[in-house]
This record gives sequence, structure tokens and C-alpha cells, in this order.
Amino acid sequence: MENIALIESFSEFKDDKLIDRVTLMAILEDVFRNALKKKYGSDDNFDIIINPDKGDMEIWRNRVVVADGEVEDENSEISLSEAQKIEPDFEVGEEVSEEVKLIQLGRRAILALRQNLISKIHEHDNTNLYKQFKDLIGEIYSAEVHHVRPKAVILVDDEGNEMVMPKEKQIPSDFFRKGDTVRGIIENVELKGNKPQIIMSRTSEKFLEKLFEQEIPEVADGLITIKKVVRIPGEKAKVAVDSYDDRIDPVGACVGMKGSRIHGIVRELGNENIDVINYTNNIQLYITRSLSPAKINMIKVDEEAKKASVYLDVEEVSRAIGRGGQNIKLAGMLTGYELDVMRDVADLSVEDDVELKEFKDEIESWVIDEFAKIGLDTARSVLKQDVGDLVRRTDLEEETILDVMRILKEELED
Repeated sequence: MENIALIESFSEFKDDKLIDRVTLMAILEDVFRNALKKKYGSDDNFDIIINPDKGDMEIWRNRVVVADGEVEDENSEISLSEAQKIEPDFEVGEEVSEEVKLIQLGRRAILALRQNLISKIHEHDNTNLYKQFKDLIGEIYSAEVHHVRPKAVILVDDEGNEMVMPKEKQIPSDFFRKGDTVRGIIENVELKGNKPQIIMSRTSEKFLEKLFEQEIPEVADGLITIKKVVRIPGEKAKVAVDSYDDRIDPVGACVGMKGSRIHGIVRELGNENIDVINYTNNIQLYITRSLSPAKINMIKVDEEAKKASVYLDVEEVSRAIGRGGQNIKLAGMLTGYELDVMRDVADLSVEDDVELKEFKDEIESWVIDEFAKIGLDTARSVLKQDVGDLVRRTDLEEETILDVMRILKEELED
């Protein structure tokens, strides 16, 4: 009865965990052999026969018959008189096979057997899960929101596997509810104790690259190559693309007519602004393209120091820098060069001008810094701007901007 009950419980594990027959038998035999070692000191002389499909199991102990009084190891030897109780014809030197019932191991040992089995099954599952998701690192994966926590979202896939998307791996505009289907990339699989923790990300550059592969057939087919992706998640991204086929316009193919192809990607990323540019080995041209939409007058490149000075007209400086410095930051990340934006020397000589820092006695330093963030560092560069536009592009109030403009005008008129 004990054998049948235990085997039935093994069958339940097989059905629940979808373990193949060979693996289950190997786990069961390992569990039983550990129990036999604890009970008898060794399992070398035991045969274990398991049929989990039929729910039966047999354990046989093999011992050599020795003369009475000469038994040295009770586990591997049996006295002649004891052997003849099993079968009268046994003689010294023969081998006796005797079935061991589970009940002989003791009820505590049987309970330990079941616990050991559960542990082995979980260990097997965790190992398989770890290997499965290790192979999926860098791939897009979909899962359902199971629980929303302050520092992470817990997701569950169709197989019931749990994964975690930490707050820093979420796009700032992401908002999830229980039951929502979420797409992200499997970024990492970490072992926490014996349990694998699957980390999903929506902020990874690889996620954007994989979205291009999914949405743009030429990328999936290898006709267009993605050379590099840089992102400020949820805000702005730049993607450098190239093609070995001169007949293909890689930028046009990726963007699509009126942005039709890239629109789905932008929407998936919370309306992240995506610039697609043609890759080139010409570093000056590459930097020029990376700073789009600004128009560049001249670039001085120091290849050894990986630095470049970019010269532009005053009105182009703010475009090159971008809101909050995003454009120039991403351009630097894309090209691998430290970029310094400079107002063109020719532009400086057009008319007398005064640097904003000269007004530090009348204008607070943090206000001057706000203008500098958007590339405005002289009096005339500020005065050329529209007040409403400056309110939108800086953290300054209209009253403050008007006051600054008044000070600057008075100085230039004098």
C-alpha cells in the first residue's frame, strides 16, 4: 500500500510538471538510493525497478550467502541459516535477492522521500527554466501584469513563469494595470538562491533594435543593418542604419511613407522621438547627421582624443543641443565623440555682442545657466528669440524672461 501511494504521488508530479519519463525515473531512483544509503550505509547492492506509468515499484537487495557466524557486513552478506529461511536450497557463495518494502524504511524515511522528491523536482524545474530563459536573453517577450509594486512590476507568461520588470527598466510614461499585456526584452536571468529571477526591460537599446527587426522586413531579412542604437527612454532615440544594397534607402525604408513603419514603434515606446540616420565611416559626415536637425557650418575633429568642435550659426545652436541637451548627448553616444558646440566665428563678427556672464551683477547665475542649456550664451542670441518659445524651452517664467530682455536691450543700446 505504501509503495502504491508513493508512486501515485510521483505520477501527480509527472502530470503537473510535464517531466519526461526518463527524467522522472532518474529523479525517483536518485531519491530512493539516497534513502537506502541512510538506512543501510550503501546502495551498491540494491536494484531499483520503477514504472511510474503503471504506478509500481520494486526494490531488491542482493546479498551473498556466508557460513553462520561469518557475517561481517549485514547489508551485503546473509548467513546460511537466514538465507535458507527464504529458500531451503541456498548454499554458501550464492546470491540472495530479497525484496525490500518501503515500510521497512520507516514512516519518517518515507516522508523524507517525498520531501526529497519535491526538492529534486523544483531543482529540475528551476534548472530547465534558467536554461530556457538564458537562451532568450536579448529577445522580445510578452507577459501579463500580475502585480504592480512601487519598485517593480511582476509579470506572468502563458506557462505561469514569473518575471520582474524593475522601475528603472520601465519607460517613465509606462502605466500598467493588472491583466495588461506587456512587451519587453529578456535582459537577464539571475539565480536567487536556487530560483531563477527573470529580468524584463523596456528601456534597453536592444528592445528598440528588436522592435525594428519585428516591424521592418528589410531589417529582419538583413538587407538593412542596424549599426548602433542610443536612447533616453521615453524621450528620444537615435538609430544608425546602413545597407549593403545601394538600391535601398535604409532611412526611408525604416521610417516608411509619412512615418507609417516607425509609427508603431514610437507608440510602443510611449511616443519616444526616434531619429533614423544613415551610418557612414566618414566621421565628420556622421557627426553632422547625428546632430540633425541642426545645420552645421564646420567641424574640427581630434580623432586621437575622440573630441570634435562643431561650429554653427547662433540660431542653430539650440537645435544642435536639443531640449535639455538630449540631442547633443545622444549624438555623442552614437558617434563615440565628445562634442563641443561652438558659435561660428563668422557669425560672431556680424555685430557687437556681449556674453551673458557679463551680466551676472544684474541677472542671477541660475537664470544665465538656463539660457546656456539651450545654447544661448550672448545678449543678441537671447534677444533674437521669441518669448513664448523661450518659456517652453526653459524653466523660466515669462516675467523673468521679459526682465532679462529689458536688461540686455538697455546694455546694447548704451
